[in-house]
Amino acid sequence: MKRIGVLTSGGDSPGMNAAVRAVVRKAIYHNVEVYGIYHGYAGLISGHIEKLELGSVGDIIHRGGTKLYTARCPEFKTLEGQMKGIEQLKKFGIEGIVVIGGDGSYQGAKKLTEHGFPCVGVPGTIDNDIPGTDFTIGFDTALNTVIDAIDKIRDTATSHERTYVIEVMGRHAGDIALWTGLSGGAETILIPEANYDMEDVVARLKRGHERGKKHSIIIVAEGVGSASDVSKQIEEATNLETRVTVLGHVQRGGSPSAFDRVLASRLGARAVELLLEGKGGRCVGIQSNQIVDHDIIEALAQKHTIDLSMYQLSQELSI
Repeated sequence: MKRIGVLTSGGDSPGMNAAVRAVVRKAIYHNVEVYGIYHGYAGLISGHIEKLELGSVGDIIHRGGTKLYTARCPEFKTLEGQMKGIEQLKKFGIEGIVVIGGDGSYQGAKKLTEHGFPCVGVPGTIDNDIPGTDFTIGFDTALNTVIDAIDKIRDTATSHERTYVIEVMGRHAGDIALWTGLSGGAETILIPEANYDMEDVVARLKRGHERGKKHSIIIVAEGVGSASDVSKQIEEATNLETRVTVLGHVQRGGSPSAFDRVLASRLGARAVELLLEGKGGRCVGIQSNQIVDHDIIEALAQKHTIDLSMYQLSQELSI
């Protein structure tokens, strides 16, 4: 294999640039040409493809977002869209692709592999919801962004003696809520993977209030529902003054943490190695601090799970 492509797709995450850099430099080290595919699968269809050199990825390891940009592309879900993309690959002589993104991006990589173009998926999403890896690129940075916000909100919650309900991202997964809730000392964490009883939430708040607690922090994963709805239920049941903060897309931005930079570099390099070994239809990850790879179809068939022992611990520590 002498010519590969790299693209980023789906929601951006801090560390994607570090992964792109690793792909480009690892490939060039092995005398393989690299072509950047801009705007994800949409750019693949339109042919927005350019050759990348060593200098093309200079000074990006510390930057959030993605140099290659990203976009949603419903057209690529169709056979017609996939064939258009394949024609562009043939035009540029690209023999394999590294796809950096989430499960939707993996689905596209799987389709290309089935059509004869080897692809390797690299997990890039703040949601940490990709099977086959303990952590995804961007998750650690997002956690630190949320923790910083929680710490600041707690200051004002203490000053005004209020209950704050904070909504965090994560799509259908509760990883961001669980990890930030536990590390931020939240009194209650609501995640989609664990059923919750609003009466229990209210009882915990009342117990705290009765023993003199002046403020509380409640973390709500967006997969559970709206923080505003949770806040209204709390106010109606307790008469405690509440405020809502929806952190939104601020969680996706910012310079990647050291952990995410190293993870992205290791995973991007391993993806190139797999292509050079003639292995497509794979996805890379990290498990027990070891870089691993799996069949992408088998990985997509798995369901993302969460460590519920951490959830139980959060409840025990927030009594």
